Amino acid sequence: MTALIAGPSGREGRPFGTVLAAMVTPFTAAGDLDLDATSALAERLVDEGNDGLVVNGTTGESPTTSDDEKQRVVRAVVEAVGDRATVVTGVGTSDTAHSIRLARQAEAAGAHGALVVTPYYSRPQQQGLLAHFAAVADATELPIMLYDIPARSVVAIEPDTLLRLAEHPRITAVKDAKGDLYAGSRVIAGSDLAYYSGDDPLTLPWLSVGGVGIVSIISHVVGPHVRAMVEATERGDYVRARAIHEALLPAHVAMGRCGGGAGLVFAKAALRLRGFGVGDPRLPQIPATHEQTEAIARDLDEIGPLR
Repeated sequence: MTALIAGPSGREGRPFGTVLAAMVTPFTAAGDLDLDATSALAERLVDEGNDGLVVNGTTGESPTTSDDEKQRVVRAVVEAVGDRATVVTGVGTSDTAHSIRLARQAEAAGAHGALVVTPYYSRPQQQGLLAHFAAVADATELPIMLYDIPARSVVAIEPDTLLRLAEHPRITAVKDAKGDLYAGSRVIAGSDLAYYSGDDPLTLPWLSVGGVGIVSIISHVVGPHVRAMVEATERGDYVRARAIHEALLPAHVAMGRCGGGAGLVFAKAALRLRGFGVGDPRLPQIPATHEQTEAIARDLDEIGPLR
């Protein structure tokens, strides 16, 4: 069976929890890491229904933060909420040796798990992916969530590769941003890998075919709604789950206001609208414009209170 983490959210079949925020990294006005805001944001997200936090991922601006900053983020978040939520940290890079160093650093900092993205730019063959992911998984005792996102990494993790990776005792889950429910269904049926939606609009479809949760961007501002939708599916109440899914459609529209792949820009703008400033993104990402922010505010205003 899927290995379980020692942290607070581990349940059989759901090794990292069910609703995990893909957490932004707060910066000061000068662009430096803001650890006070990082801790406060982690507490806020958990209070609003996230039982896991993924830090140092794409939404956390991992390409523009240093290894030292990544470690400091993990330590701050674990200290703030590590007894209430699972803390997973991104360690994936295009360099296997660097990913191993980040994984060991994450383990030392107290992370409960590691998110490992397909190596980007280098376009490895499937055998290369097998060797890469296995090497990172072998380097620590941390359970691993694979991140399959060919829109960014070009290379998809093929179903047969995922089934082979599932044999590793520490590779326990997949964050899917490929959106191929048929391919994912094959892996779910043929292994004990826990599938997490990596694309907010597809959360309900993934749950309907055996997914266990979501690594979410919109849960920065509508966490209770996302949690209610996931819990409704756990009860088999797909009528209520679909109603919440439809109520959340404006949030997906809002996230698309800032351009493809700019979920972090949306999340930082949306948090600012809710009175929680986390600073601007680092270049090459740029903050939402005034017009985009106004449109995001109108979209989010369409989402009523959870009933």
